Amino acid sequence: MRTRILPVLAVGLVVAACGGGGTAEKAESSGSSSASETPKAKGPEDTASADAGGKMTVTYDDATTPEAQNGKKLLQDNKVLEDLADDINSSLKLPIDIPLHGSQCNQANAFWSPSDKTVTICYEDADLGQKIFTKAGDKDPIASAIGSEDATFYHETGHMTISLYNLPITGKEEDAADQLAAYILLTPGDNGKVDAESLKAITNFARAFQASAAARTELGAADMADVHSLDQQRVYNLQCWIYGSNPDANADMITDGGLPQERAQGCPDEWKQLSHAWSTLLDEHWK
Repeated sequence: MRTRILPVLAVGLVVAACGGGGTAEKAESSGSSSASETPKAKGPEDTASADAGGKMTVTYDDATTPEAQNGKKLLQDNKVLEDLADDINSSLKLPIDIPLHGSQCNQANAFWSPSDKTVTICYEDADLGQKIFTKAGDKDPIASAIGSEDATFYHETGHMTISLYNLPITGKEEDAADQLAAYILLTPGDNGKVDAESLKAITNFARAFQASAAARTELGAADMADVHSLDQQRVYNLQCWIYGSNPDANADMITDGGLPQERAQGCPDEWKQLSHAWSTLLDEHWK
């Protein structure tokens, strides 16, 4: 059983006021279909109290392609979705039941559907992550891929909370969702420390986007118009928040990760702003 992430952090958060082809497909892997779907107006079923017993439930759908079968095995053998659902159920007040699906999508992707109110983690995304970290020479590419999928899930949790709780977001929702993933994974627990596996997860999330950015040789109008920031921009944003959350401990984001010193200077303030924003937005929704 892997280390569970969110329940460990939740107490501290409450106290602290909590496509293309190849690797290029990772550009969409933590994206959301929410940008192309118009969220429905909130009805009584969406605003029910936590006493209604909303729960995240897990289903592993069938897989037929080699990539999907490998991704399903990676997720299922390591109980990835079960652990993530447990984290949400232990920490967030869900007004309704939320299905969490592992699915064959025929592309490396993950998404929150505001119309169906489901989170989907595509098997191909886990498979791609394993390939990326194997190519990078990681000693345990499966563990790295799982960490990246954890962060991908919390990105989708960002979309989910914005939709379920009707949270006010300024700027690009995709950036805000990246911020929530960083916030959850980098906020210290009640022992005052950031969980080591959580730090690895958000770091590997950034590394996956770095691999995608490296695979892109040309950018066009569609890339510039996309609801997601460019892969390299997401890398620098994630590195900035990692560094800013603890500059002394995460100086390797500059020395090894390539975060420009000019950006790094403002990262502690960026982190404080990010942390304040999400702790304010989610304060009343923690259990």
